[in-house]
Amino acid sequence: MTPLSEQEIIRREKLQELEKLGINPYPAEEYPVNNTAANIKALYTEETKDQFQDVCLAGRIMSVRDMGKAAFVVIQDSTARIQLYIRRDDICDGDDKTRFDVVFKKLTDIGDIIGIKGFAFITKTGELSIHINRFDFLAKSLRPLPVVKEKEGEAFDAVTDPEFKYRQRYVDLIINPQVKDVFIKRTRIMQTIRDFYNSMGYLEVETPILQPIPGGAAARPFTTHHNALDIPLYLRIANELYLKRLIVGGFEGVYEFAKDFRNEGMDRTHNPEFTVMEMYAAYRDYDWMMRTTETLLEKVALALHGTTQVQVGDKIIDFKAPFRRVSLYDAIKEHTGIDVTNMDEAQLRATCQQLNIGVSPSMGKGKLIDEIFGETSEHHYVQPTFIIDYPVEMSPLTKKHRSKPGLVERFELMVNGKELANAYSELNDPIDQRQRFEDQVQLMERGDDEAMYIDYDFLRALEYGMPPTSGIGIGIDRLTMIMTNQPSIQDVLFFPQMKPEKI
Repeated sequence: MTPLSEQEIIRREKLQELEKLGINPYPAEEYPVNNTAANIKALYTEETKDQFQDVCLAGRIMSVRDMGKAAFVVIQDSTARIQLYIRRDDICDGDDKTRFDVVFKKLTDIGDIIGIKGFAFITKTGELSIHINRFDFLAKSLRPLPVVKEKEGEAFDAVTDPEFKYRQRYVDLIINPQVKDVFIKRTRIMQTIRDFYNSMGYLEVETPILQPIPGGAAARPFTTHHNALDIPLYLRIANELYLKRLIVGGFEGVYEFAKDFRNEGMDRTHNPEFTVMEMYAAYRDYDWMMRTTETLLEKVALALHGTTQVQVGDKIIDFKAPFRRVSLYDAIKEHTGIDVTNMDEAQLRATCQQLNIGVSPSMGKGKLIDEIFGETSEHHYVQPTFIIDYPVEMSPLTKKHRSKPGLVERFELMVNGKELANAYSELNDPIDQRQRFEDQVQLMERGDDEAMYIDYDFLRALEYGMPPTSGIGIGIDRLTMIMTNQPSIQDVLFFPQMKPEKI
């Protein structure tokens, strides 16, 4: 265990001194907060000041300016920072000045959480403040906060080290309060999506996270073991097959915000635990889903920004519907000059070699085409673009195209050079679905550890009959990155996965 620093030792000594004075540094009782810093700042005027004569706030001490028998203190609650004015004679009874001279001046530190009571006023320098007549300890901070230099209210030396920010997000949120805005917007994004689908009469549901078969996507799962049943289980890689079971059961539209897990690499757009919104609608197809999705994302942009134009890095991305549509083969041809439409596996391997794309023997035709698109074309689609009509080998859960042999009715939505959503006209032919699963088994036997397992219960469900259905998965983490202009998925997750800390 890391030895305590000098500051940590001093703060523990102060803790003991508080206890000797009969002050509980961690009281249990409710504190009667009746306002917030942001509300006072927004509503206080000369006309409304009478409403702020009995203010009770709680927050964390962020700075102290000692003036002898008085002091200015800045506290931060969940909404904003506000200045306090504390005077010795106002908080002390009679001749006993211990509350100010000892408790406040000697035993209180930046980072402590306090409760205060007093009235709002404007100082001679024109700053809104709370003149306090009582303060109480609510939690003594035993670790000092990182020092952040500020000038005229603006931080110019905020802690930016990613290792610190992501591992100690609780401190990041304290010293960089603007980080909260990203997560507030993330919640607004999800609420906008909920409202959109609820208005269509669709039902939000929950499906299993622990699954006997990891289905619904091509990915490597996390495995675990259930002791009571003595069986292996998997953390879900997708919730698709369970949601389609509900369509079989008679629901016309269902959606779920799902935590999915994939035991794969990590980078600025991938975390092993991530959030996906999946929605399935009976009697719809992928054309309807494209129209619905562009309408949804337009609403999300407007809800967050009041405009469809969103700043992402040095680009402006416009979510105004309709979005461009480009076939997968046309996209590859546009950016490589090569037409892969009628190529067999050997020809695709030769094309990969020609384009200097690394491939493995386990890759089948679908994976090879996916690699070519990913390496040569994907990054060009900055503005929202539906890449449509994929080869059947890439899409084992998708209905064959109604007019284009060898293709399926699928789209991926590309935004800022990355996939944001994946959608199909869902395969509801149980005979065709069984054959597609068996093709996946052959890929697994070749060493493809992302190939799908056969889900016999799902096949049984299809045999009862699933209506024509369209489904979509939207990556909530990536959508939040785009809508909040964040460069890394770690910036939109409260607690991203990291290597264990050496303590």
